[in-house]
Amino acid sequence: MMVFTNGCFDVLHVGHIELLKFCKSKGHVVVGLNSDESVTRLKGPGRPYNNQEDRKKVLEACRYVDEVHIFGQDTPWELINELRPDVVVKGGDYKKEDVVGNDLADVIIFDFVEGRSTTLTLEKIRSKQ
Repeated sequence: MMVFTNGCFDVLHVGHIELLKFCKSKGHVVVGLNSDESVTRLKGPGRPYNNQEDRKKVLEACRYVDEVHIFGQDTPWELINELRPDVVVKGGDYKKEDVVGNDLADVIIFDFVEGRSTTLTLEKIRSKQ
């Protein structure tokens, strides 16, 4: 079974790893990775911290990831339409009906790992400077 998830994965943290581990427990994991330009549009100036090629290499090195595809749109709908995964997995801040690709695949919502997010990680880094 092909399992798709997507995101910026700008500063990898335990929450990301748990999401990817969950995905791997369901099947072949394909990650849609936002391009640098789409991260900037979505997260604002100064983001991403790590460029798309570095982010892709880090994800490819993760044992829970089988494939990584960079996409330049603000949503991964075109990539999901092209790949036709069986399942799309998103983090707990989404409702199934709001997940991009819910018209193309089943959707699973993964509960967030408490206290683990890119925002919190970046706040910790900034506070130690």
